[in-house]
Amino acid sequence: MNWKMGDRVETREAYGEALLELGRRRDDIVVMDADLQRSNKTFDFGQEHPERFFDMGIAEADMVCTAAGMAATGLTVFATSFAMFLPGRAYDQVRLQLSYGRENVKIAGASAGLTQGPDGATHQCLDDIALTRQLPNMTVLVPADATETYLAVLAAAEIEGPAYIRLGRYATPVIFAEDYPFAIGAAPVVRPGEDVAIFTTGIMTALGLETASILSDRGIEAAVLNVATIKPWNAATILDGAVGKKLCVSMEEHWISGGLGSAVAETLAEERDTPPLLRIGVDDRYGQSATADELLAHYGLTPEQMAEDIEKKLQ
Repeated sequence: MNWKMGDRVETREAYGEALLELGRRRDDIVVMDADLQRSNKTFDFGQEHPERFFDMGIAEADMVCTAAGMAATGLTVFATSFAMFLPGRAYDQVRLQLSYGRENVKIAGASAGLTQGPDGATHQCLDDIALTRQLPNMTVLVPADATETYLAVLAAAEIEGPAYIRLGRYATPVIFAEDYPFAIGAAPVVRPGEDVAIFTTGIMTALGLETASILSDRGIEAAVLNVATIKPWNAATILDGAVGKKLCVSMEEHWISGGLGSAVAETLAEERDTPPLLRIGVDDRYGQSATADELLAHYGLTPEQMAEDIEKKLQ
């Protein structure tokens, strides 16, 4: 890891660096891409380990099936494409070959969410968490920054079975140091607070921390929990974070149905006397073509807008 706290780094960059490290450590690591190796940051792995890199072309379903076959021989395979295409376009193969088959393939969905930017609705995947979290045997990781992405990729390589890793092309602040104790299933409190519990995932963790700072200036203390593991789901930690709060908030760069907000809602609904929940994300709309920052503002996902929504909900 060659970045410092506060640097703005795309999580897809960290993915590429982690693959290089894995390739140097283990000769069972295979990487595949679907004609997007420069964008997805798999190119350097291919240059260093050409015998273990396969560009499968614009054929994501074929890539997943081939990856499953290779994994069945004992290899650990990372299959990569835009999130819109993987898991989106190849969902049937992900469901049957990987989830049902329990094959040791890690799929990485790059350029996920609104912040994919000017390519617009056809390339802004807002349902990938929903698609993958419902699948049996699937681990789902949505890291917050470059450090956590790097550590999450290394951790995913150590577990048996399929995993989905969500990546972005939006340069987000590095908020965790190299010694950050990442663990699959953990949802640590990254900022304490007594009034509100904010559950964040992906790039929304940095924005959630900014939101909490704004709220603090207004006399509202919000705890921020970084939920990088959507599956396996840590219900106990979510409930612990909600205890004693006036309000729970979920923040995600995803449709508010099916993703983090739905997972939090399901957990709170199964218990008595839990606080109300405000789900912040993209409502029942598609994305559109604009810069990442313009899109975050248009869909109400800036810290200032989110702080106002939280204040209104508390009234």
